[in-house]
Amino acid sequence: MNKRIVITGIGSITPVGSGRDAFWEAILAGKSGVDDVTCFDTSQHKVHKGCEVKDFDFHDYIDNGSIEGLGKGSQLAIAATKIALDDSQLDLNKVNPERIGVSVGTTGGEIQILEKIDSLRHKQDEDQIDSQLFLLHPCNNIPANIAKVFGFKGSNTIIPTACAAGNYAIGYACDLIKLGRVDFMFAGGSDPFSKVAFTGFSRLAAVAPDVCRPFDKNRKGMLIGEGAGILLLESLDSARARGVDIYAEIIGYGLSCDGYHITIPHPEGDGVISCVKNALQDARINPEDVQYISAHGTGTVANDKAETISIKKVFGEHANKLMVSSIKSMMGHTMGAASAIEAIACALTVKNDKVPPTMNYETKDPECNLDYVPNVSREHRVDIALNTAYAFGGNNSCLVVKKFLN
Repeated sequence: MNKRIVITGIGSITPVGSGRDAFWEAILAGKSGVDDVTCFDTSQHKVHKGCEVKDFDFHDYIDNGSIEGLGKGSQLAIAATKIALDDSQLDLNKVNPERIGVSVGTTGGEIQILEKIDSLRHKQDEDQIDSQLFLLHPCNNIPANIAKVFGFKGSNTIIPTACAAGNYAIGYACDLIKLGRVDFMFAGGSDPFSKVAFTGFSRLAAVAPDVCRPFDKNRKGMLIGEGAGILLLESLDSARARGVDIYAEIIGYGLSCDGYHITIPHPEGDGVISCVKNALQDARINPEDVQYISAHGTGTVANDKAETISIKKVFGEHANKLMVSSIKSMMGHTMGAASAIEAIACALTVKNDKVPPTMNYETKDPECNLDYVPNVSREHRVDIALNTAYAFGGNNSCLVVKKFLN
């Protein structure tokens, strides 16, 4: 369990840009991925904005690959894995496939398949629906399809802990490598744009009519997004033996479940506090060692207030020195992919000493009064970043990402 775990490959498919450079340049520039929803009719809704991955073509990533039998969640995840694989310079011909595993987090899994089945049931007799569609729906298809496309034969896991799932999947992947059960793990999260999620959050009055304004006094909610983030993890010894570039080191993670309410966080941030403290303890660092927090930052009144309270309680006076930002202000909430994509942002932050901004921040909220890096990215040394994610049911996760020096 003493192995040091490093990130050697990153792959992102997001509403603001896909691939390392496009994604990183976009979030530093504050690029918006907000537009009218196009994948279904929103005319019966009060809100109409979302963050879709525009012009996504699976064949741009997988040559001669067929999408038959692949839901959108699998397509996004496979594309992100291909980017991470190429980025890592891992030669699959020189690696035992039984030592390569996959760990993916999700909220809705292949939810678009279920939505298609539901739509067909309203249009025709259910006995006429192709039974094969039902086989494409289970969320475990996502990591299974990744393994099938690339020939990975190691541990294969789906972790459906909703909006905290990406961090869960990455933490689990670290444990498998430390335990010696695999040598390489492709870990992260994937979620396609969901009519179910859009409708559900809209009915909760939690979707903003225009843009997402995390921590702003006039915030009006989140925006639904889609995407995938996949990281290649391996031991430091393995990375050194391969002679590859290292983005960052993962030195710990923390989980908790306060079970306070099915949809809203504990008002005093109890579960979040426990989660972050667990992460700091696992990483064997002190609160004052942290410079940056990639916040969950959904832009809802309840989340942003509780998250601010929890940061103050964990970090005390040091909270005023922390930089805290939410890239959901640009790309919306990508559900189970969110914390995986944000883990990639943290890795690039500690490597490049550049902090992405919280966009659309205009009016200070006396209840949210930390440094949210408003509207403009910042050059600042970051040795340790926390990636926080919180989900329905009280599921909380926090990943600790450290600058790799030696």
